[in-house]
Amino acid sequence: MQRLLNRSRDPGAPAVIRLVFMLFVLLGATPVMGQVRIKDIADMEGIRGNQLVGYGLVVGLNGTGDKLDSAVFTRQSLIGMLERLGVNTRDQEAKLKTKNVAAVMVTAELPPFGRTGSRIDVSVSALGDATNLTGGTLLVTPLLAADGEVYAVAQGALATGAIAAGGAAASVTRGVPTAGRIPNGATVEREVAFQLASRQAPRLGLRNPDLTTARRMADAINRALGGGTATATDPRTVALNLAGRDVVDALARIEVLRVEPDSPAVVVIDEASGTIVMGANVRISTVAIAQGNLTIRVTESADVSQPGPLSQGQTVVTPRSQVQIDDQGDRRLGILPQNVTLRDLVAGLNALGVGPRDMITILQSIKAAGALQAELVVR
Repeated sequence: MQRLLNRSRDPGAPAVIRLVFMLFVLLGATPVMGQVRIKDIADMEGIRGNQLVGYGLVVGLNGTGDKLDSAVFTRQSLIGMLERLGVNTRDQEAKLKTKNVAAVMVTAELPPFGRTGSRIDVSVSALGDATNLTGGTLLVTPLLAADGEVYAVAQGALATGAIAAGGAAASVTRGVPTAGRIPNGATVEREVAFQLASRQAPRLGLRNPDLTTARRMADAINRALGGGTATATDPRTVALNLAGRDVVDALARIEVLRVEPDSPAVVVIDEASGTIVMGANVRISTVAIAQGNLTIRVTESADVSQPGPLSQGQTVVTPRSQVQIDDQGDRRLGILPQNVTLRDLVAGLNALGVGPRDMITILQSIKAAGALQAELVVR
């Protein structure tokens, strides 16, 4: 974009490029580099989802349900459900041998502004010793929130997306057949009261707290809606003053404003997988790096000594060992100048032939030497 604008200022530039630049000027637009919408980096405090949980039964399984002899809660739940439907099985409890029923835990998230009658997805997980929930149907299950009230009711056919097959001597399982989902499987029965239009002083919370980003966000809001509308109170919070305004309209205008987020210099290392993630603000002071591996290879072989036909000797096996040492002497000492960027750091380490595993050790050593001007997070 910047190159396009530079060419547009040239009197010999093509007419199309000059026309695009004139449109930018007339519309008051400026090119944005690395800018994102406020709605993508911040949330309004108080607007959140609520977790729901419930206990239910899945029926219709093909002999892969709970064993009633060991899953006592499944047996009692089945007896209680049948009694509510008018079937008395208390006297025949010992004869219940069905394998098509499984006790499950049902979880869901009630989204903000979820209204009565709207549908939400639910997740179903086996609680007993069921081996496969594929093809099962969840019976009516109330979903409760932390306050103990029922906010939704779930029911429907499960979809596990897993494959499980086996024979007498071998079996194959792909995915997790004991957990599944029911898209739109729950109906919201109770709403969480929240009056957005009456909040004259809402607050925006940054998902990644940063004082510079909060200040830039407040400046962008004040330019769009007038001075005094937004104030950055801490690295996470931007307080809004919407007194006398249409709150919904003001928030709709605010969430599409663009700012350039800032972030601290962080290097994240996952030693288990050998993954390294470095931010763009990582800087390295002047440091020299030498990297080399010592490889020792031992090869065992055996020589057989066979006696002649007229001798009285015996066949003898003589071991032979060959040891090779490779210290990779062609590796050289590399020097990274002061305040190199992320691109220079990666290029310098790649020039030394450093792999991800060795790079983790080098970064830790650079941090220990005080030359890594970034936070090192090891997971």
